[in-house]
Amino acid sequence: MIRPPAVAGTFYPAQAQALRDEVGRHLAAARALADRVDGVDPAVPGSSSGARVPAALSTRAARPKIIAVPHAGYVYSGATAARAYALLEPWAQHIRRVVLLGPVHRVAVRGLAAPRAMQAFRTPLGDVRVDHEALTALGSLPQVLRDDRPHAPEYSLEVQLPFLQSVLGDGFALVPLAVGDATAAEVAAVMQALWGGDETVFVVSTDLSHFHAYDEARRIDGDTVARILALEDALDPRQACGARGLNGALRAARQHGLLPDLVHLCNSGDTAGPRDRVVGYASVAFRPAPGAAADVHDDPEAALGQALLLRARNAIAARLGLPPLAEPAHPHLQTRGATFVTLNDAQHRLRGCIGRLEAVDTLEADVRHNAAQAAFADPRFRPVQVDEWAGLRLEVSVLTPAEPLPPAPTQAQALQAIEPGTHGVILQWGRHRATFLPQVWAQIPAPSAFMAALKRKAGLGEDFWAPDVRLSRYRVTQHDGGLLSTVGQSRPGEARPAAAAATATPAAPARAPGLTFPGVLSGGFAFQTAVPPR
Repeated sequence: MIRPPAVAGTFYPAQAQALRDEVGRHLAAARALADRVDGVDPAVPGSSSGARVPAALSTRAARPKIIAVPHAGYVYSGATAARAYALLEPWAQHIRRVVLLGPVHRVAVRGLAAPRAMQAFRTPLGDVRVDHEALTALGSLPQVLRDDRPHAPEYSLEVQLPFLQSVLGDGFALVPLAVGDATAAEVAAVMQALWGGDETVFVVSTDLSHFHAYDEARRIDGDTVARILALEDALDPRQACGARGLNGALRAARQHGLLPDLVHLCNSGDTAGPRDRVVGYASVAFRPAPGAAADVHDDPEAALGQALLLRARNAIAARLGLPPLAEPAHPHLQTRGATFVTLNDAQHRLRGCIGRLEAVDTLEADVRHNAAQAAFADPRFRPVQVDEWAGLRLEVSVLTPAEPLPPAPTQAQALQAIEPGTHGVILQWGRHRATFLPQVWAQIPAPSAFMAALKRKAGLGEDFWAPDVRLSRYRVTQHDGGLLSTVGQSRPGEARPAAAAATATPAAPARAPGLTFPGVLSGGFAFQTAVPPR
């Protein structure tokens, strides 16, 4: 089912070329302003708080995670909206999902309404695909209902789409949420579930005050903007018609350390309407603060790494009776994946490592399981004790799926398909099986020596080879959390390919971490084998 446009021809042109031209003019004007002005914007008119308004016109500033934009007809508020959308253009190639929140005007809703059967939203510029996978992830939140009826006539979401299509092209999917009677906490919880990394941006659709005289509207809207810039999440719909969604965004921004910047403020009396009854419009950008938070939110791999490290840390802490830390959400946590968890002591000596080569569970469940196993069930070490906590170091590695290689008559031919320093290798011959992570290349850089050690680990002779030896290769992204006691409290390490990380760290001691192979079938039964991968 495709949702057809409801307000094409009234709020914006119904003809594709005319719409493309109008949006293009607004964006071109916004770009020109950004080129001329590097961070200059007038003070909020009529503000009773005296608050200083941060400037945000330059597209050279940090990437916004959230933008708030108006939803009136383009002749009234298109220029204001365009100034915020222009800020997304430098990041267009990274944005793959837009979570769009707008107030309901036609159909009453308790909570937030997500479409049920609508597969795409149509505009004169084409169709925008609905991200039903993301909507399914919201199924456990009681404030979210699946209902197409609020979306069919709603314009607060629709008018944003031509701008998104013009700025982002056709490479993004849409999570449209019609916000009714919902609390700030309910909306913020939905945003948290969808937060993601730099592939996700939030667009909050709202106008400001309605139908006051020009000067009175400037005073009211100035005060409202000052509250927005203070991240106060108790706005009233009389101050902003999209207050329910905006309040949730303000709370989420505060929780994630985002900083708000006023991009533009005006009303319909400044654009195309009379001044006796005006509607206010503002665009606001919410960006990560300079420093650690910006790096996490702008790097999806680092954000995933932080989420995994904190879950691994908490799995160990729970067994030791230590308090947990808050765990950030990430959309990839519920995808199937394979991880390793490695612990080293204060002298950088191995203290435990367990992982899986095959993805048998979600990343979240896998990393929790492997963390507990590495700390308390690695057969080479005694269980971790609470007095070791302060000196233990944590590392989580995420594996790509293993790629089987064609059989090779000789070892030399087999090695041609393996890139030293990049690939982890799995060797199997009959019931003999072993693996080395890519990090091992830092210790054994010569391919022949690497393979000899791998075969020795599998219980085979160093010179052994047979045409039916099976090799597979894989890659690893390594997340270094540093000390267990400070995971989540300091700047997280950048996600790195494992080989690059290994070349920058001292060689590990001779004792090597263990690896659990699950579900290998032989003779009608399953078995597990613990082998040291590096």
